Amino acid sequence: MNVYEHLESPMIFKISFNELLKTYELFSNGDDEFIGAKAKRILEIQKPYPELREGFTDISLLETYKKQIQIILQDIFNPILTNNEIKTASIPFQNVVFNASNRFKKIIKNAGDDFVLKIKNMPEDDTYIATCTVILNFCYGYNLSLKRSFIYEIPDENGVLRYYKILYNADFCEILPTEKAKKITQEDFDELLDNFDNIALWKEKFPPNSYIFKGFVISNIFDVTDDQSISNIKSNLIIDEECSDEDFIENFRKTFQSLLGIKNIQVGFSVFNKEDRLFENIIGMGSSSFLISDEASKPCQQTLCHDSYNTLLIDKKFYAVSDVDSLYERSKGMAPQLAAFKSQGIKSVILAPIAAGDDLLGILEIVSFEPKVLNSITTNKLKDVMPFIVSAVLRSKREEDNLIEAVIQQECTSIHPSVYWKFEKEAKTFIKEQFNGNQAVFNKISFEDVYPLYGQIDINGSSEARNWAAQQDLMLQLNEVKIILAEAFQNEQLPIYEQFIFQIDKHLEGLNAYFQVDSEQQIVEFLKHDINPLLEHLLKFGALHAIINVYKEAIDAKVGAFYKNRKDYDNTISSINKKMASLLDKKQVEAQSMYPHYFERFKTDGVEHNMYIGEAITKEDSFNPIYLYNLRLWQLQVMCEMENAYYQMQPDFPIGLDVASMILVFNQPLSISFRMDEKQFDVDGTYNARYEIVKKRVDKAFVKGTKERVTQKGKISIIYSQKQDEQEYLQYIKFLQSKNYLNTDVEIVELQDLQAVTGLKAIRVGLLYHKDKKDKAFYTYDDLIKEIKS
Repeated sequence: MNVYEHLESPMIFKISFNELLKTYELFSNGDDEFIGAKAKRILEIQKPYPELREGFTDISLLETYKKQIQIILQDIFNPILTNNEIKTASIPFQNVVFNASNRFKKIIKNAGDDFVLKIKNMPEDDTYIATCTVILNFCYGYNLSLKRSFIYEIPDENGVLRYYKILYNADFCEILPTEKAKKITQEDFDELLDNFDNIALWKEKFPPNSYIFKGFVISNIFDVTDDQSISNIKSNLIIDEECSDEDFIENFRKTFQSLLGIKNIQVGFSVFNKEDRLFENIIGMGSSSFLISDEASKPCQQTLCHDSYNTLLIDKKFYAVSDVDSLYERSKGMAPQLAAFKSQGIKSVILAPIAAGDDLLGILEIVSFEPKVLNSITTNKLKDVMPFIVSAVLRSKREEDNLIEAVIQQECTSIHPSVYWKFEKEAKTFIKEQFNGNQAVFNKISFEDVYPLYGQIDINGSSEARNWAAQQDLMLQLNEVKIILAEAFQNEQLPIYEQFIFQIDKHLEGLNAYFQVDSEQQIVEFLKHDINPLLEHLLKFGALHAIINVYKEAIDAKVGAFYKNRKDYDNTISSINKKMASLLDKKQVEAQSMYPHYFERFKTDGVEHNMYIGEAITKEDSFNPIYLYNLRLWQLQVMCEMENAYYQMQPDFPIGLDVASMILVFNQPLSISFRMDEKQFDVDGTYNARYEIVKKRVDKAFVKGTKERVTQKGKISIIYSQKQDEQEYLQYIKFLQSKNYLNTDVEIVELQDLQAVTGLKAIRVGLLYHKDKKDKAFYTYDDLIKEIKS
């Protein structure tokens, strides 16, 4: 087998001792008789074997000339140092090793029969290019170096990975160009400098097998496990986003195995919550804490004994236990951390405080299921890596704080991506002014000449439904109390019981006749101040114990009253809002891909949304009215789809409520600005304020000359004031009728004047529904309700 058969290279590698033998020739003629005699003996031994000078590629000859090679290399491989030095004769960048020291042979033997020696950090393409740089140095005199450390990664007899750094001595080799070699010019060299990763270019300049390497290199190898482990820990702490949490923990564990030289260890983490004095598991880390096991959090004083608490939290020092079982017995089971470790089969442990100054951030936990292997002496090896862990935890904490801030901003004071660029621009200006020592002011965020779109899907009669639910709960609770009092009167005929029953009857009559705004409050106060103390008194009587307990179990703990019907109402409203908002958000993704625009939605008794579209928001010279018309059509279509989706889900809700949809059309562009105090956009100027007035009041408006609300269940109402808007939306309606979104019952009505607003009209048109997603038939609202009820 040839040296270079397994790997493409610009060089043909010939193992040769010619350069070393030339040195012995000089020694043989020198003044030192002892050295000269030895050199002559070596030259005589080589003389019958010219291949050792001329070079050979067949590595089987290494075995053939093994004895002669050992004698030739005897001065390099001193037998006195062979058990201490890690040294080989080898071919550079190849895994061809010969004439190794005893210590190297032992390292390879301990690695196991299936171990294959390989340079860890040398990809195949890099090997080719590294060989080319050697040619540039040897043959052309360019001072070019990769400046990389080459590493062997070799497991020891216990399976723990150890790292060895390779340093090449190339004194005894020569590189010769063949006929295939291309002369490298300064222009070629300059081009190569800027194209390290372009393997095709390097192969063009240095074709495969275009140079001959004659000689060998001496590989001086050093155990750098500690340094490499620390480097690996630093690398692991800079986690690639594609690396899973499980991979991170496993890599971290293997690295600590190498650093400590112990195979059977595990690594855990616990976060210190300073405010609540808790240890907490890290969210999404892929590893739990051994201190608090599977619990999400645990008070520090319940987790640690007094001594370990002071060691870790007060003194910020390492806490090591070499024999958990022995110390547990001596502590008589009074140390909670030892009890936790013992229950998990842990035999020895090191707890390392992760602290920045006086601030404890968390605990690094290294545990073993063997006694004695982890101890106070072992902790010294951790001191070099703790600063990197602290740095990483601080960075992680900053990232967590930023994430929390981002979640708060998204969930509470969101800034829509379409306008984020403006906020970012002003924030940079603000920071720059602060940095320059100026009085920084966050400038007003505003957008001129944008077109508004507004829509809502509102729950019909939500106030009436809520009042009905409260009425039913109060009547139910009053009747239950009345039963208890009647039973009490049978046992103890006190007039006060009759007085309370009389009051209950009056409250029930009032609820049946008319539910007023203050009815609920009056009844709750009566139950709280008069009835509840009485029931506590009646509990003393065994005969009423069971019936009062049944009553108390029916009371909702949070509300302090019966809450069955109101809970059904609240759950229904919450479910409607959640499902409608989710559908609208999903559809918005599609709309943004058509043309960017500002969007916000609100959950009330239903879901309403604002949209603004225009040149100022997009930041690009690309706006055209066609995008406004497209968004209006999209809005109308999505409102139809939301209505459909609602009535398909309605049977699943605890209460069957109806909804009514409305769109407000405003055909003039306006200006909006972000109000810092309210954390939302609002219109600017007196004229533009008219739009906000209409938006807030129009859904309660009546059709002119009637007491009929403009918004109706089963219909979508489009509010407008200009004739051109009417014509535009009638075209959209015809289109959606052709797609079976809308019915043919189109009507145009005038609205009664609102305060400071006159001349509004509305197009109302019935929606067509599907009974469910698979249903191909179309139903009007009345037909759909009949189908659902049937």
